[in-house]
Amino acid sequence: MLISNRVQNMPPHFFSSLVKKVDAAKAAGMDIINLGRGNPDQPTPAHIIEALQQAAERPETHGYSPFDGIPEFRQAIAEFYKREYDVDVDPNTEVAVLGGSKIGLVEVPLAMMDEGDLLLLPDPGYPDYLSGVSLANITYETMPLLKENGFMPDFDTLSDEVLQKAKVMYLNYPNNPTSAVATVPFFEEAVAFAKKNDIFILHDMAYGGIGFDDEKPVSFLQAEGAKDIGIEMYTLSKTYNMAGWRVAFAVGNRQMIEAINKLQHHLFISLFPAVQHAAIAALTEDQACVRELTALYEGRRNVLIDECKRIGWDVEAPKASFFAWLPVPPGYTSEAFADILLQQAGVVVAPGHGFGTHGEGYVRVGLLASEERIAEAVQRIEKLGIFTASEA
Repeated sequence: MLISNRVQNMPPHFFSSLVKKVDAAKAAGMDIINLGRGNPDQPTPAHIIEALQQAAERPETHGYSPFDGIPEFRQAIAEFYKREYDVDVDPNTEVAVLGGSKIGLVEVPLAMMDEGDLLLLPDPGYPDYLSGVSLANITYETMPLLKENGFMPDFDTLSDEVLQKAKVMYLNYPNNPTSAVATVPFFEEAVAFAKKNDIFILHDMAYGGIGFDDEKPVSFLQAEGAKDIGIEMYTLSKTYNMAGWRVAFAVGNRQMIEAINKLQHHLFISLFPAVQHAAIAALTEDQACVRELTALYEGRRNVLIDECKRIGWDVEAPKASFFAWLPVPPGYTSEAFADILLQQAGVVVAPGHGFGTHGEGYVRVGLLASEERIAEAVQRIEKLGIFTASEA
């Protein structure tokens, strides 16, 4: 069978190897507590499902969507940004409807970059950023996210050679996997840096709806001048438990939006119109479901952190997202530690090295199980005796 070089050269998917390990453990009869995944465990709110059902019954939703999405959805997106972030968005020129933000993240290099151009990526970062690198046949340079910098990139460490070649930079806050949050001053620094060096910014805000301790994550577009050089991508997957619905959007710089839309005109005919109507309901109707979901994750976070500290695991509480970024105990690599937890305790975590070189030394733990199961997971880890010394 003929397979293109483009497909053959794509990087192996990090999570596929983790899934194989989990499936093998389950096949061996182990009771697995899976804290390594990134898939929301709660159902989509009922009023969103009802909106889909009602829209699907209308014959006008059965045909092709307009290429750029239905006008009502683009308007709802603009209203959402004004309400949540006090950011003005033109629904006609500053919105791109996406079939999930992963599609958008992979599309941007194809839409905006030429072969050999350089993309700046966070390290650690979402592994699928590299898919766009491979498909577009571009190069990339990583920006280390270090604990001492609050898991923020230090732009001053980038060489002149890299800055001359760089065309696009990805940022991601609340961050996956570190759960770090950004501030408007940081985004303003990023905007000034990007303008100085003629670099466009894509801010991946997948976890923007989930902030703890009464602190709401900020939008990149709240920084002055952000729309001059960047866009933000927002998915309904996490905020509204709509992961399987595959609906997201990009907002911001008109040239970047135009490039994305033009590419999508050749690849897709937007989303099933009934799904867009359901997305309108999610963005514009009562947001109590978001507050309830955030409270659920915050309760799980508190259980996880309290239990970890009880057994002597020195951890910090995440401020946002549904992940915790926990340090690996001395003497273990992230993969070796994750393997021990799976094989000896039946607890799945994602080893940090899978998110980049600077993810080594950590594991990502998802808040995607009940409080009882999270507590049980830590209790199982306690029985391994790994943290006994530090507890003493």
